[in-house]
Order: sequence, then C-alpha cells, then structure tokens
Amino acid sequence: MPTETLSPPQDQSVTGLLSGIATDAQELIKQQVALVRAELKSDFRHTVQMVAFCGAGGVFAIPALMMFCHMAVHLLHDYGQLPMWAGHAIVAGTAALIAVVLTGIGINSYRSVNGFLNHSVQALKEDVQWMKNPK
Repeated sequence: MPTETLSPPQDQSVTGLLSGIATDAQELIKQQVALVRAELKSDFRHTVQMVAFCGAGGVFAIPALMMFCHMAVHLLHDYGQLPMWAGHAIVAGTAALIAVVLTGIGINSYRSVNGFLNHSVQALKEDVQWMKNPK
C-alpha cells in the first residue's frame, strides 16, 4: 500500500503546526479513554449475564446433584455389596475431586479474562509516552 507524504500548507506557521499536533494528541487521548469506557461497559454487561446464567444453573444443579449422589450411594450398597459408609466415602471423594478440578478450571479461566483491558490501557500508555517524548 503506497504511503502519501503530506506537506504543510505554505501559510501555516510552526506554532500553528505544533498547536495542531497538540490538539490531535489530545483528541487521540480522548478517543482512547472512550474506547476503554466502551470496553468496560461491554465486558461488565457480559460478566453480569454470565454470572446470572451460572447462578440459575447452580440453583437447579444443587438438588439434582444431591439426588444423584444419594442414588449412587444406594447403587454401591445394593449392587456392589458395599456398606453404606463406604458408598458415601466413594461418592463424596469423587464429588470432591470433581469440585477441585472444576475450581481449577474456573480460576484459570478468570485469569485469562482478567486482562481484558490490557490492549486499551497499553495503547493509552503509549499515547501518553509519545506526548511526553515525541520523536
């Protein structure tokens, strides 16, 4: 893609050019801040929706999980000829292992989402650095 070189108007002074650059830099900072705000608003809305669905799913999952565990204990007792305490231990241990794995996955997922503003913040920092030390 060819690049065009623009020459300043002949009648504009150096002071006018510098003033224009400063105005453009200020406008760039305003646009970056607006972008960060828009990203925050969008991510917040998405997070609220995700939490609402997870909460609703949890409300229905808890009684179902309790009934499933109770059924599994009785299956181990009736068909595995295990004492009830052993069935409870096996089912509780399995549930605890699943809980640990799911919690680990959730923590890793949170860590990957936690940096959602990194690009916008980095761009804003670069703009501020450029304004301090234009090269």
